[in-house]
Amino acid sequence: MNVEELDRVIDETEKGPLSEEDRQKLRTALHTLIERLGPQAKTEKTSSVFGDQESASREEEMPSEEGSQGHGRNGAEAYRGAKNVPVTHSHLAHGDRCPDCARGNVYTQKERKALVRIVGQAPLAATVCELERLRCNACGQVFTAEEPEGVGPEKYDETASAMIAQLKYGSGIPFYRLEGLEDQLGIPLPAATQWEIVEEAAEAIKPAHEELIRQAAQGEVLHNDDTTMRVLHIEREPSDERTGVFTSGIVSTGEGRNIALYFTGRQHAGENLADVLKQRTAELPASDTGGR
Repeated sequence: MNVEELDRVIDETEKGPLSEEDRQKLRTALHTLIERLGPQAKTEKTSSVFGDQESASREEEMPSEEGSQGHGRNGAEAYRGAKNVPVTHSHLAHGDRCPDCARGNVYTQKERKALVRIVGQAPLAATVCELERLRCNACGQVFTAEEPEGVGPEKYDETASAMIAQLKYGSGIPFYRLEGLEDQLGIPLPAATQWEIVEEAAEAIKPAHEELIRQAAQGEVLHNDDTTMRVLHIEREPSDERTGVFTSGIVSTGEGRNIALYFTGRQHAGENLADVLKQRTAELPASDTGGR
């Protein structure tokens, strides 16, 4: 509704009774306000409705009693990964006559009412497709039903390998712990199998990893540090007398972004940093480096 138009309608009340058109405008504005306030506005006084609504608004904006510890409420817009399901009204459409007053028309609101519903699910789920088979009793030929649309040729989908890698290297969940969780949920996934899945996926994204190394080499400042790492088996040159294994972390900063690289092997942080800087463009000035 146009606020200036509503002000004009109110001013007209000083001159005399309102016209049917002006009364309809006020009625529409009032119904819209009540709809925005919620169901309680239809049965309570305006003052109490506004009071309750303000309290509810403040309650939504302010965190709970544990707010000082960062435990607040999340609005529907915070669920970026949620599946959005548009739901239309069962018996009303844009422009239909209002079923309550039978005088005005209903119009679609820009903001929909959002309902957030959260369900539990396994990190990795499995689908068993049971393909029907028919066998000829004369020639013995067996005819098998076609695979459903969308079922890929591989047992482990790309999303499965991405989830395993995220849980392991992004969230720090060991393979054996994920194995136990999936077994409890009825989806067997041995730790050795997880490693094979991730190893195969790593080969597919190796070009992206190499490009990140190249871009990191162009950074303005590079920080590096390392720590000892236990590896069950690592290939070494016969002439290699060093026995230590390290994980080196290199953070490259520049152009308003950070690139973090991790290397695990026999080389220490200085050697890994030297390998990264070999890909630095010759025209660029030397970057600042330092340990952390």
